[in-house]
Amino acid sequence: MVLRLLPAQADRARFAAVCPQWRAAARELPLPPPLPLLALPDGTFYSIPHGKPFRFPGFGCAGYKSACCGRWLVFPRDDGCYLVDPFAGATVTLPPLSRVRLRPPNAVAEYVEIPGVSMFYPYATWMHIQSSKKMPVVNKIVMCSPNLVAAFAGSTLVGAGQNSQIIVCQPGASSWSVLAKYPCKLFEDMVFYKGKLYALANDENLLIINISQDPITGDPQISRIGQVISGDNPWHSTIVPGEATDKKKLYLVESGGSLLMIRRRVCCTLVGETVVAGQSEFEVFKADLEHSRWVNVTTLGDEMLFLGRPCSKAIAVDAVWGSAISIAVISVEQQTGMASMVRAVPPSSGDNAKVSSLY
Repeated sequence: MVLRLLPAQADRARFAAVCPQWRAAARELPLPPPLPLLALPDGTFYSIPHGKPFRFPGFGCAGYKSACCGRWLVFPRDDGCYLVDPFAGATVTLPPLSRVRLRPPNAVAEYVEIPGVSMFYPYATWMHIQSSKKMPVVNKIVMCSPNLVAAFAGSTLVGAGQNSQIIVCQPGASSWSVLAKYPCKLFEDMVFYKGKLYALANDENLLIINISQDPITGDPQISRIGQVISGDNPWHSTIVPGEATDKKKLYLVESGGSLLMIRRRVCCTLVGETVVAGQSEFEVFKADLEHSRWVNVTTLGDEMLFLGRPCSKAIAVDAVWGSAISIAVISVEQQTGMASMVRAVPPSSGDNAKVSSLY
């Protein structure tokens, strides 16, 4: 009964440390997911809703690059990265980005020449954005299962924009796998939902990624990428100095057995060479996979959405904070180490969620 009233991960760890009997109860008792930890780049952690910082004893978490849904932190290495679970001290190695198996293996980059410029043809693919001199970077990692990791690999080449491609691998394997001729997209988020991998593009198209096994190595590979929902909200904006402009960010999160898309409008202003983010507004949509459409959601019930670019999560927190707060966007600046949380009240019928506080 006591353990069920402890939503914070740190409090549950302290509970388990009291004695062997309490530790056994903590392992055996089915519990709702704990509230997320806020991790700073210097290795400091905050256990929401508490404000006191702490560190994991005997393990240096400083220098992590990102986070992977669950307990995993992402650390850079050479031309790739590896995952660390600070709770268990476990490490998962991932292949370097210099080792990617192509499907088909004979794929090549194609171009069309027009006066003065060489353009991707018929569109940008993995073959256009990968380069031995300037490797792509991993923008998002999803630990789907013990045998499957998926990631967005984004271009760092001039002229390739912010194009990304989906790559998959088995933890500990020697290489990734990619559909070499599939068009690159401005991917926003990715989630493993009900045993299937879904990706969300900037145009709000929801894609499903079919996974099969390499017949020779047995490693996972992408067999097909199909569209399950067509977005109907094209949004193109350019930030002009001195003018406020809305920018869009999209998130995917599983909540109450449903797959949700959260559309966040951020009011941005260009000050010198710095983009300053102001107030945010939120709209929430549920994926109606049967009818291939997004359906507007006006209430989240007793769940709270924790949104972040590395990962997002829905947690039932009615007993902790009540239902006055429904969305929290957690942001950590890797360069400065500064953290912030945007909290929003739930949307009333037909209205967008409005930001109520920032700290």
